[in-house]
Amino acid sequence: MARLIYALNQSLDGYVDHTAFAPDPALFRHFVDDVRGLAGILYGRRMYEVMRYWDDDRPEWDEAERDYAAAWRRQPKWVVSRSLESVGPNATLVSEDVAAEVRALKARLDGVIEVAGPELAANLSDLGLVDEYRLYVHPVVIGGGKPFFARARPRLRLVGSEPMSGDVIRLTYVPA
Repeated sequence: MARLIYALNQSLDGYVDHTAFAPDPALFRHFVDDVRGLAGILYGRRMYEVMRYWDDDRPEWDEAERDYAAAWRRQPKWVVSRSLESVGPNATLVSEDVAAEVRALKARLDGVIEVAGPELAANLSDLGLVDEYRLYVHPVVIGGGKPFFARARPRLRLVGSEPMSGDVIRLTYVPA
């Protein structure tokens, strides 16, 4: 049975914003390896649209970016959206009975399915489907934006902390 893990980069003040800060090369390599090891990725519409950047090769990419793109493209993706009519390669659109679809994915797959997108993660958390939260906390304060947690959560229990490259720390929590 797969585990559903919500993992994103965030600022010290709790916001996710891919334009305000970025991982250094060593942390980026960690994410390449992470994506390679996933059973799949579950996206909300907005986060999926951001990640579609990796669908097309770009001449300015370095080796790590090419590796990330290749790993990302190989992964099965499920995109939760009521407004999209289609999704890109290796992706499946989920627009009806999201809870049932996610339960079926967890039952059918082994390993880790990552959830990307604060709103989707909040909805899946409300349904008791998120097994773990991984917060990659960057040493930057951006003062506003999209919060990592889209709404209040029941109490969480810290099960791990790991210093990462670039003064980033990964905090791992599970529902208490």
